[in-house]
Amino acid sequence: MFLKCKDLLGLEHLDEKDLQAILDSVKPFKSLFTRSVKKAPTLIGKTVVILFYEPSTRTRTSFEIAAKRLSADVVNIPVNISSVVKGESLIDTGKTLEAMKADYIIVRHSLAGAPNILARNLNASIINAGDGFHEHPTQGLLDLYTIYEKKKKLEGLKVLLVGDILHSRVAKSNIWALTKMGAQVAVSGPPTLIPTGIEDLGVKVYYNLDEAVKQADVVNILRIQLERQKENLFPSVHEYVELYQLTKEKLKSAKRDVLIMHPGPMNRGIEISSDVADSSNAVINEQVTNGIAVRMAVLYLLNPKRKNESSN
Repeated sequence: MFLKCKDLLGLEHLDEKDLQAILDSVKPFKSLFTRSVKKAPTLIGKTVVILFYEPSTRTRTSFEIAAKRLSADVVNIPVNISSVVKGESLIDTGKTLEAMKADYIIVRHSLAGAPNILARNLNASIINAGDGFHEHPTQGLLDLYTIYEKKKKLEGLKVLLVGDILHSRVAKSNIWALTKMGAQVAVSGPPTLIPTGIEDLGVKVYYNLDEAVKQADVVNILRIQLERQKENLFPSVHEYVELYQLTKEKLKSAKRDVLIMHPGPMNRGIEISSDVADSSNAVINEQVTNGIAVRMAVLYLLNPKRKNESSN
């Protein structure tokens, strides 16, 4: 099976069948990690271009490792020294890369919808690695898989997202994916960081973190973007820590097997305490490992060669 679309732009428009196909494809790729040669020939002859207009360590490296483990040729475009700084448009950059026979373009951009613009104008498969405040689909998928792997199910689970929901593309991708797979999603954070009307997505809102944690099977802590403090969206970092930092004390009322997650990078001592981040309930490092396998699965399921062979 492969994905019906040529691109992965977000999880909002994927259905449960697509999401399950991705989950089912991850485990075989993860099993490669235990081998002495951690590679598969799936993308031999394919070229993957990584085009990031924003800084990244985890996502960029994860995509690069994923593509190389599938035997693809990988090209990293350093935007700060490319033709972009000379005024070249996103579409022209994309068309130039396609003329160089790029099969996949993995793009991160500060503007919501930038990957969609490329997808409409190019034949190459476009993968959204984060666009503005819109979505971060592969992070949503790796979070989904980590929960599925640990809890052996998704339907009926209570998943709590904590922090800056308003500006988080990770939160949006998580909400779309989890609700479609039957999980019950709740959010908690300062009122100024909770989007108006989020309840319309089937999400429950808690402003009291202690109350929210009691209900949760999974708590996913989102990074507080400290630059938001300049916008006065919460009174002070100290007050945020007092009310919304996940600590051992706040977890006393939680379920014993509650999963603690964080997409990274963490602000230890702000949104999460070190003893919680390093606890046996935390699966933060496993999320990183799963990210490589999930991105391998996405590249595999979008592989144009497989689609052509299936249609013959």
